[in-house]
Amino acid sequence: MGVTVGSLDRTLAALADPHRRAVIDLLRVRPRPAGDLARELGIAAPAMSRHLKTLKVSGLVEESHPDFDARVRVYALRSGAVTDLKLWLDEIEGLWSDQLAAFKAHLEVAEPER
Repeated sequence: MGVTVGSLDRTLAALADPHRRAVIDLLRVRPRPAGDLARELGIAAPAMSRHLKTLKVSGLVEESHPDFDARVRVYALRSGAVTDLKLWLDEIEGLWSDQLAAFKAHLEVAEPER
């Protein structure tokens, strides 16, 4: 398998929380400052900070600072962040497809015996 387990685990753990998935949905539209994300989702700033840290450590988002104010943190989706997840899901889908096809073939062979 070409997927690194640690990377996949971090991605799935980060996406397990509904608040973090909501952050991802907002960032799909455009990058946003942390404060805007907190206000939009109705989450306290310290809680949003923890969610953003988890998303950053997982590699799903990246942080930048505007030139005019280094105190402001702007978050954006990281390009290619879910590549490992997509590869793993493709591998799992292939496994399930193969298993289901084999099961169907087995049932079709067993059916005439009834």
